[in-house]
Amino acid sequence: MKNVAVFCASSRGVEEVYRSEAGKLGEKLVSEGLGLVYGGASRGLMNIVADAVLRKGGKVTGVITRLLADKEITKNECTEIIYTPTMHERKVKMLELADAVAVLPGGFGTLDEMFEALTLSQLKLFNAPVGLLNTAGYYDLLIGMLDNMAEKGFLQKRNRKKLIVSSSVDELIETIIKYI
Repeated sequence: MKNVAVFCASSRGVEEVYRSEAGKLGEKLVSEGLGLVYGGASRGLMNIVADAVLRKGGKVTGVITRLLADKEITKNECTEIIYTPTMHERKVKMLELADAVAVLPGGFGTLDEMFEALTLSQLKLFNAPVGLLNTAGYYDLLIGMLDNMAEKGFLQKRNRKKLIVSSSVDELIETIIKYI
């Protein structure tokens, strides 16, 4: 199994670059023989990544809660759809299915998913790389905050290094592949 869980927005963002990079990420996954595990929605950056994977003939596993399935139309074209009762169980299932994580621009939910993966990694309960795609500097302030946390002694430097950061889809996926 070689699946990458992609955490990203269920909205499209205001700049085209976010949508473009999401599509490139989906295409890159397929070109590297990697399957996509994602939030299962047919909206936003999530949908763009899934569409790109499907267009290229790749495998897409959507993991969505019943509540979200009622609100966000589930992407029925997924190779597989898994329904979970809660958001917590959704995250757990996505990480169970993943050999790596890639994080694209998003909001609270995306950050929650990323920090859960990093926290589990820090505790040695999730042993897979976590990569952050810093499209057009979207995460610059967050990266600065993480560096500040390490500098001030609230985040161990070895744990800060657990987050792989790149502004390039190709570089991010190639770095992730070295770990899996």
